[in-house]
Amino acid sequence: MDWGMKNRMSRLIRPETGRAVWLAIDHGYFLGPLSKLEDPGKTVKPLLAYTDAIMLTRGVLRNCISADLKVPIILRVSGGNSIVGPALSDEGIQTCMEEAIRLNASAVAFSIYVGTKHEHNTLMALGELVNEGQRYGIPVLAVTAVGKELEKRDARYLALSCRIAAELGAQAVKTYYCEDFKEVVKGCPVPLVIAGGPKLKTKLDALHLAYDAISEGAAGLDMGRNIWQSDNAVGMIKAIKRIVHDNASIKEAAKLLKI
Repeated sequence: MDWGMKNRMSRLIRPETGRAVWLAIDHGYFLGPLSKLEDPGKTVKPLLAYTDAIMLTRGVLRNCISADLKVPIILRVSGGNSIVGPALSDEGIQTCMEEAIRLNASAVAFSIYVGTKHEHNTLMALGELVNEGQRYGIPVLAVTAVGKELEKRDARYLALSCRIAAELGAQAVKTYYCEDFKEVVKGCPVPLVIAGGPKLKTKLDALHLAYDAISEGAAGLDMGRNIWQSDNAVGMIKAIKRIVHDNASIKEAAKLLKI
């Protein structure tokens, strides 16, 4: 990596811990105005002080987030699909690298759909994005998406997807936690950040997810619904941060949620 790439990565993953807590609010690009994200700016405002980066689209960034933002931006640049469309895996690049530069992004994010009929298109698009990122010194976060098929979230499939993303040049990979997650980590030479996924049943479930993922080698978490759909969103992100950056136990982190 050249200096610019290293510098941007150091904004996203804390050098002192080698870990990160990111806040994802990019869901609307294919899910629309889901609960608690009808007004993204209002939802995210009290949480910004506790996150290492925020992941969102250019539309939400421009229209909902104040320009005095001090938090690094991970810009979602893939799209072209929706939850009601014929194929959730049919994504392409819809935001160019020059736009990412104009918006002062520290990284761009793109989803790949390994094992679908759109596998080739999304992998080739990832390669194109990495080429552009190398030209401008902007890291690419590959997201190992599974579409509507959540049962794909097993170690064999995720290890395949993460390794392919790294082989194609992604500087980091966002994936899911799964049983035997250590095997996924072992096969991926770049940092793995874990998605929170759909909202879990309880706050403790979210803390267990964070603790287990970090314990087994994840570089951090990029959570959305399990934070901002919580009835104590600030407490939840503080608790996740304690686990990720301070190696807190689940019991210690739970004190911030009073559970």
